[in-house]
Amino acid sequence: MQNLPTLGDTSRETLSPLMERKLGEEVMHDIRRDPDYMNDAPLLEYLNNFGWTLVAARPEVRGEAGFDFFFFAVRDPVLNAFALPGGFIGVHSGLLLAAQSESELASVLAHEIGHVAQRHIARMVGSQKQDSMIALASMLLGMLAMRGSSDVGSAVMMGGTGLAMQRQLNFSRDAEREADRIGLSILDSGGFDTSGMVAFFGRLQTASRNYSDSLPPYLLTHPLTSERIADIEARIREQRYRQHADSLDFQLIRARVRVLQDDSEQGRRDSQYFFDSQLKQNTKQQIVAAKYGMAFLAFQREDYGQAEQLLQEAVAAAAPAKQSLVLTDLGIEIMLATKREAEALKLVQQAQLQFPLSRGLAHQYARVLIASRRFEEASKYLREQAQLYRQDADVQDLLAKAYSALGKRALQHMALAESYVLTGSVPAALDQLKIARNSPDAEFYDQSMIDARERELQERWKDELKASKER
Repeated sequence: MQNLPTLGDTSRETLSPLMERKLGEEVMHDIRRDPDYMNDAPLLEYLNNFGWTLVAARPEVRGEAGFDFFFFAVRDPVLNAFALPGGFIGVHSGLLLAAQSESELASVLAHEIGHVAQRHIARMVGSQKQDSMIALASMLLGMLAMRGSSDVGSAVMMGGTGLAMQRQLNFSRDAEREADRIGLSILDSGGFDTSGMVAFFGRLQTASRNYSDSLPPYLLTHPLTSERIADIEARIREQRYRQHADSLDFQLIRARVRVLQDDSEQGRRDSQYFFDSQLKQNTKQQIVAAKYGMAFLAFQREDYGQAEQLLQEAVAAAAPAKQSLVLTDLGIEIMLATKREAEALKLVQQAQLQFPLSRGLAHQYARVLIASRRFEEASKYLREQAQLYRQDADVQDLLAKAYSALGKRALQHMALAESYVLTGSVPAALDQLKIARNSPDAEFYDQSMIDARERELQERWKDELKASKER
């Protein structure tokens, strides 16, 4: 990342890396509660595996703070992507469908990684007082709300003041060029086709003609100029051309997102029509993706027999490609839905040998154990997972289910409390701790843990209330 412009000395900024991460987490707590947050295990797994491949290509983008990047998607047909403070990067479902290659998707994510690496948002809001974190979080949420309705977004951001703050957060031309150059360096180091960035921007310009009153949100917050495109093209000419073969999972995830983006009857008919047309393209990956998409549609309709048949056709068409996590996930879900726990357990155990770090498979394994009534085994496994992955709310939810089945009420509600903490609901967590304290099976050790956790969360809640009053 040499020869990049430096937009200021971040050491003098008020917003420290720690506070920047806290701000990002505050916003993410609200985003995760939004019904348009796509909390879909295969999608999140693909985005984070893919995103971390980009980060690994240029590890220095994590900076001195060593940000743990998190990539996620929101349900929205509008072409948009955004970076939040602290390493959180979101993409709209519409953008995932519009990206015609992994290099194009990589160009978007790499550009957003560039914004995080250079701490552009932190610099813009660095002059704010650190005790105004909630106000900053509300302002950022308002920007995101405007993706679907400017009226809603303006209300969240408290009218004209919020809109002025939004304009302040629109990236400057220098920041955009800086993010472009970092993004290109990531693409080049990661073995992607760097022309994907130009191709994507060209598609954005074309899409802008479909917006009657304004530019697409991505162009509003990421100003696109002819000079900027020319700068990218000039840099691409200096790099050797490199063709990147798209992974099968890229096509499968796009098929999955197409179904998840619109679950109305009309949306499903549109998806079916698209997959029927995709089958006629007669290329291997397109056929596999179309079969998978139709299988997932059938699964969503609870037509499990049809779903399984189409999935088997997709797996056969994919051969001899290596095992796909996306295909395997749907196979396990079909077996769970049809009460074939023994088959599901065998499949998930085989998959874990190939994908030992998969969070989605870990959750499925626990769910299969619970469905098989192997509650003690499930609780033991989930306790280990909770120690390894302390920020995983799904593990705590599953642990609560296992404890409930075992009749361990105190532990059940303690696990639920941790789940609420991880999703940003401190009052609900305190309520769960109160229920745990009053449970007849709460032992002395449990009571001690409840007391300590309750004191900690009460202090945290007081701090949040104080910050809220000082907005």
